[in-house]
Amino acid sequence: MSERVDPRAARTTRALERAIVELASQGPVARITVAELADRAGVTRATFYNRSASPLGLLIQVLNTDLDRGRELEEGRRAQGDLSVGQRVRMAIGEAADHMARFAGVYEHSLGDPAGHGVYEALVSHFAHYAMSCMDRCTHPALPEANREVIAQFVAHGFAGAIQAWMADDAVTKDDLVDAALACAPAWWT
Repeated sequence: MSERVDPRAARTTRALERAIVELASQGPVARITVAELADRAGVTRATFYNRSASPLGLLIQVLNTDLDRGRELEEGRRAQGDLSVGQRVRMAIGEAADHMARFAGVYEHSLGDPAGHGVYEALVSHFAHYAMSCMDRCTHPALPEANREVIAQFVAHGFAGAIQAWMADDAVTKDDLVDAALACAPAWWT
């Protein structure tokens, strides 16, 4: 028997997600109060707390869900096997850039705000998980024997830093970002 999702609960979830993205696009997430978020979503504070511990926690959940969709697309392309590894990596980096564009206002306010550091850490976590899964599947002879967790963090911070640089400079295009990230990616990655 499949579980049905209560439509009211789904509407409440969507309203909270929409509200946190709107508010975090207007200013730093650290300044968003639960009362303000609940009011914007049209719910009570208790309803908010039944779903999340903090505005930052809810925002990270929304961002991770969107990033995970990109990872699922990449996994689907890998399963089909009709693209080269390099093409899949290029598309995965492009999808991460598309995610950043969809949430540009959120990242613009969060990446430069020390109190919003959790948003940057969520981005790094996404890339670290991606790097670990790449290493787990990797058969390339150039894959180093070093600590994989350290390698994953190094690669993840590099990608997140490249995205931060892209967002800070309007002259840098999405193609510039993808080309630079691919140029710096380890040989075993592509």
